[in-house]
This record gives sequence, C-alpha cells and structure tokens, in this order.
Amino acid sequence: MKVMKWSVIAMAVAAGTSQMALASSQSESEGFVEGSSLTILNRNLYMNRDARDDGFSRTDGIDDNRQSYREEWGHGFIGTFESGFTQGTIGVGVDAIGLLGVKLDTGRGRRGNGIFPTGSDSRAQDDYSEAGAAIKFRASNTVLKYGTQFVALPVFSTDDSRLLPETADGTIISSSEIEGLELNAGRFTALNAQAATGRDSFEDGALESINFIGGSYAISDALSSSLYYSDVEVHEADDFEKIYGNLNYNMELGAEQSLAFDFNIYKTDVDAASSDNTIWSLASTYKIGAHGFTVAHQRSSGDAGYGYGVDGNGTIWLANSVQYSDFNGEDEKSWQARYDLNMASYGVPGLTFMTRYVTGYDISTATGEAEEREWDVEAKYVVQEGAAKDLSLRVRHAKYWAEDEYGTDLTDLRLIVEYPLSIL
Repeated sequence: MKVMKWSVIAMAVAAGTSQMALASSQSESEGFVEGSSLTILNRNLYMNRDARDDGFSRTDGIDDNRQSYREEWGHGFIGTFESGFTQGTIGVGVDAIGLLGVKLDTGRGRRGNGIFPTGSDSRAQDDYSEAGAAIKFRASNTVLKYGTQFVALPVFSTDDSRLLPETADGTIISSSEIEGLELNAGRFTALNAQAATGRDSFEDGALESINFIGGSYAISDALSSSLYYSDVEVHEADDFEKIYGNLNYNMELGAEQSLAFDFNIYKTDVDAASSDNTIWSLASTYKIGAHGFTVAHQRSSGDAGYGYGVDGNGTIWLANSVQYSDFNGEDEKSWQARYDLNMASYGVPGLTFMTRYVTGYDISTATGEAEEREWDVEAKYVVQEGAAKDLSLRVRHAKYWAEDEYGTDLTDLRLIVEYPLSIL
C-alpha cells in the first residue's frame, strides 16, 4: 500500500516536470520590511443551540440535570503579522499570530458551545488570549516555516469555526517549483484548541506528533488532483495512518453555465486495527447565472466511523460535512441537495443565500441502525465599498434531527460579523 501512495505522488512530480518552471519568487523579494503586512480580523460571534425537549448531557460535575439550551456571545481579535523575505539566494522572514477573545455574554448554565475556556468554577472565562511566532526561509519558490501557525491541508487542518482558530506548532515545507504542482511536507507536535490558551491544550495534549506529505497537481485548466498521506502518533491511544485523495473537474458550458464534479476520499488505518475506516464523497454542482444546484453523495465503511480532531478539527474535507453534523458515522450513507443564490446578478453585489438538506441512514450503532437529518439556511452580505468595505454580516441556521440512540434533536443559530483591518 505504501508503494502505491508514494508512486502516485512521484507520478505527479514527473508529470509536472514537462511544464515550465515558475519564475523565482525569492528573486523578486521586496525585503523584510517592505514586504510586511499586518492585519487584524475583528470577529463578533453569537451562537446558541437549543435541544428543545431533550437536552445535552452535562459532564462538568455541576449537577445531574440535562442542559437543554446553550448560548454564548463574544468578540475576537485575530492579529496576523507576515514579514517579507530578506533579499538574496535564501530569504528569511518572521510571521506572528496574536489572538484575543472577550466574553460578552453567557452563564454557567448556558455555556458549552466550544467558544470560551472554562475556569475551575465551571464558568466561562471573561477573556483568553494566545500568541505565537514562526521563522520562515525561502529559496526560489520553496518555503520552510517553523513555529506557531495555521494549517489548511486535507490531512492536517486547524479549525476556524468558532471565535478564535486552532493553532499548531511545527514545521512545514511548501514547494511550487513546477507550474501547476504544489508539494507539502511537515511535522507538527502540538495543537491548541479554539477555546484554549495553552500551546498544546487540545484533548490534554493528545497529539504526540503528525508527519505528512503530499500535494496537488493541475492536470489541465479544468482538472486537478490531490494526494496526501499522514502518520499520527497519539498520547495514550492508538496511532493511525491516513490517506486522502481528491479529483476536481470543472466544465464551462457557455451562456453563464458550468458543471463541476468534486470527489474526496479518506482511508484511515488504525494500528490496533479496531477502527479502520474508508469514507468518500462525490458532489456535482450545476451553475446557471446567479443560481447553483448541488447534489452530493457520501458513504462510510469499515469498523468505525471516520475519526478526526487530534489531527485538526478541520480535517474533514468531505461534501456532507456541514454546519452541525459530518454524516461520518459507521457504515453511514448520506445524500445532500443544495441551492445557492448570488444576488449580484439582481443588482445587490455582496449578498448571497444558501440552503441545503442532508439525510443520513444505515448508521451502525450498538442497538441497530440509526438515521439523522439536517437542514441549513445561510445568508451573508459583504459591504463592497466605502468606509465599511469588506465588513461582512452572516446568519447561519441549522435544524438537526436524529434517532434517540444516535444524537440529540436541536437547532443551531450563529450570527457572525467580521471586519478586517489592514494596518500595514
């Protein structure tokens, strides 16, 4: 199996050598200061989850009652500094991250949406912060970066679905020496959760290390592919290997029409061989003018459902991973129908709408087969010009149903306001 996965990556490299190499980014370096940028993303997030007549299990020791409603509101500051590279054959630079989250409203009986860290009194902290830095080196179009950073790769992806994002500590090498070919390899030894302030706080430092390698290759203007492999060591748990593959095809049909297909697959092998899993999704999107119509199918098989989290809570690049559920249960099959509308065609640029419905079935549980369903509605507006340019307002609403032994019926509402400030 390892021969297969490495040979596929090698073929991608070989295919890329037939194309012209890109011009060297390092030779065009502006300098450490001249190429620097500093941005601060202001994010205001209100989130509630209402379990209606059921309730969430309480595991914090407050009492034995079930919690039926969770509500939190906060403001986050996500500061990102990126220096330029010094000039010369090998450029050197520094990146830095500064995160601050401030609680605006919640209570001990309403917290629990994963936004704020919790103190010893089981109450959400009033504020929390984190800072980190990374040093980077560049030769030609290859960059090595070591330190605290955000990562967005299919086998290791830091999550950004709450007030502040996850961060990771480690090393990554990214190379784009060949036109159309991007290669990535890295090793990370710490992952910090979104609602935490430590360097390695995710699941009490469960991640010992993750090593990964892979890349993406643009076969043509319409067809692209990706292949990645990761090896994860976990503290006091089974280690595992993961393979990810992707094929994406976009076909222009003319007259403002297009058709796209997106295939994703993960294969996870656990060392103890007790929870191996294969999960894949295939989505097809037809666009005509302002309208987009998507149909997706996802299927899981193996000894357990698809597992992720210790390798980043964003490490689930699948079509039916939606607002609340991932539809990744053991033996689960799911279908999605989605509709998108871009109001720019109707004279309101920056305003978009989306709704989707996903149903999952044949989920293997200890008591038999289960089912789950989710209906999402989302609206977003981005200011296009003026003093408030790039200010975005977003409403996300999900309604979820599941059989009693599998999940809790609930509604999930999120109101998100974001405003990026460019300081440098």
